[in-house]
Amino acid sequence: MGKHEKLVLKILKGNSDNNIDFNDLCNLLRYWSFDERISGSHHIFRKEGIEEKINLQSDGNKAKAYQVKQVRNLILKYKLGGEL
Repeated sequence: MGKHEKLVLKILKGNSDNNIDFNDLCNLLRYWSFDERISGSHHIFRKEGIEEKINLQSDGNKAKAYQVKQVRNLILKYKLGGEL
């Protein structure tokens, strides 16, 4: 199991939203071919076929918990995790 799959499982479990590395979360969205635009400290991710945009901002070196929850909802809604 690769690092992206491990991160998806960690996000889907939902019991460590405060402990997801910001760079790992950004890399996961890039891995799924999201387009990234950076405006100051905001990393905005969009992808064709997905109506929501994800706006990530780090809290130190961690992602903010509510933003991890938004990514989890996208994974579930659009089945981004594949067969996990």
